[in-house]
Amino acid sequence: MIIVMQPDATDVEVAGVVQRLRSLGAEVSVSRDQGRTMVEGSVESLLQAESPWDSFPGVDHVVPQVRGGRRVGREFKSVDTVVTVGSVAIGAGPLVVIAGPCAVESLDQLLAAARAVKEGGAGILRGDAFKPRTSPYTFQGLGKAGLEMLAEARRLTGLPFVAEVLDPREVDLVSSYADMVRIGTRNMSNYPLLREVGRQDKPVLLKRGRGSTVAEWVDAAEYVHNEGNSDIVLVERGIRGFDSSARNTLDITAVPVAKALTHLPVMVDPSHAAGRKDLVAPLARAAVAVGADGVMVDVHPSPETALVDGAQALVPEEFRALMAELQAVARAVGRV
Repeated sequence: MIIVMQPDATDVEVAGVVQRLRSLGAEVSVSRDQGRTMVEGSVESLLQAESPWDSFPGVDHVVPQVRGGRRVGREFKSVDTVVTVGSVAIGAGPLVVIAGPCAVESLDQLLAAARAVKEGGAGILRGDAFKPRTSPYTFQGLGKAGLEMLAEARRLTGLPFVAEVLDPREVDLVSSYADMVRIGTRNMSNYPLLREVGRQDKPVLLKRGRGSTVAEWVDAAEYVHNEGNSDIVLVERGIRGFDSSARNTLDITAVPVAKALTHLPVMVDPSHAAGRKDLVAPLARAAVAVGADGVMVDVHPSPETALVDGAQALVPEEFRALMAELQAVARAVGRV
């Protein structure tokens, strides 16, 4: 539960609530948001406790169960979280675009893509050195060599980059190179990995699981937050459906729902939702219109030779055209 104190509650009144919670065996944390003090106690320890919390001096109201998680929920923090990656602020108002190849294949391929997306207006480079693949016989990424190429692309272009991590044992390696680490759809429910990512200090990009509800997605963010890392960005990337016209079904409803439930920035990955390049632009436009804080788009200098997801990758010219479209939509809905 969360006990919200009155704006003028004294330190003594806060201490009284904390003492009572601890006497009941609850783990307690205290936070402040917009001049209000909030005292959180673990729900499990308080289920059978009967205390007239509203009658305690300084208490305004009690939230017995927090929708959308605890620390990532709106009840815990009403002000939107802004996540900074390099010099790019996600959730601050302006639309943020992350773009680049799905996988790092070579330094030449990566640099061509990085220069193209920077010229087009992207603020963050994407590219993976470790790739989770359905078949064990397909390209799995270049590993550490790929991370070194991404670091070189950052040096030459100035773009910070985000890269996926698959294994708790590789979190330190990936975070030592990347400006932001990503949890992919296959690992959204990999709780040891979520905990380990939460213990490092780089921002986290958390994709929704392909078969997960919004509530489960938010709970995954809670795992990261509980380990001390509050710099989390949620990414809607499509869920499994029954229609084969696209790889996944982009749940555009999830964007405003997640933004209402949590204080975290929410982005959309139209490339992995569509699985085909002709749908990327309309899905990206819809994401901006519905209020997403940004989009993540696959861009490859020659998609026909791509080792991973070439069918959904835009070429640089198509990416520049998409950016112009997104600017128009952003202006139409009062965004930058």
